[in-house]
Amino acid sequence: MGSDGAQVGIVSTQEALRMAEEQDLDLVEVAPQAKPPVCRIMDYGKYKYEQALKQKEARKKQTRVDVKEIKFRPKIDIHDYETKKGHVVRFLNAGARVKVTIMFRGREMAHTELGRKILDRLVADLDETAIVDQMPKLDGRNMIMVISPAKRLPTKAEAPPKAPAPEGAPAASEEPAPESTPAPENAPAPEEKEVAS
Repeated sequence: MGSDGAQVGIVSTQEALRMAEEQDLDLVEVAPQAKPPVCRIMDYGKYKYEQALKQKEARKKQTRVDVKEIKFRPKIDIHDYETKKGHVVRFLNAGARVKVTIMFRGREMAHTELGRKILDRLVADLDETAIVDQMPKLDGRNMIMVISPAKRLPTKAEAPPKAPAPEGAPAASEEPAPESTPAPENAPAPEEKEVAS
């Protein structure tokens, strides 16, 4: 292929190199598996630079999700629990996923239900903040659960109710004329809103 993308046809390697040198460009093999192999005459330095720019732009658009880990013990004290729960909330508010680990030692392995109670309590406490990505499971001497931030969008039920339209006003689907629509009697004037805020 030529530098403009046009098909040149099947030529020998020496002829292709000569054509590239005449245009002060490089001969780059683009499809080595093809028979015969496909080469293209191009400015290879410029091509590499453009590829690097595309990769940089793609990396900018990627959203990187961090996974933080917090460890609990089955016999954790209430104050330690509250402190660690605060760390979990901070991680979730920063947009990170959190891996919660309960570490069992020795005979504590006989009472894994204590660790499960702590995880269930944490999920209940973070009901508004987090959703469970991976349910608690036992992995060796650890019980692991993964939670992530809850991205709640307001539903129709949570949307603020609309004020009823005054009589004579056009339907919601129609475009109201700015001069002809009277404001409801109990609505504050726009100036009063600005002052109040």
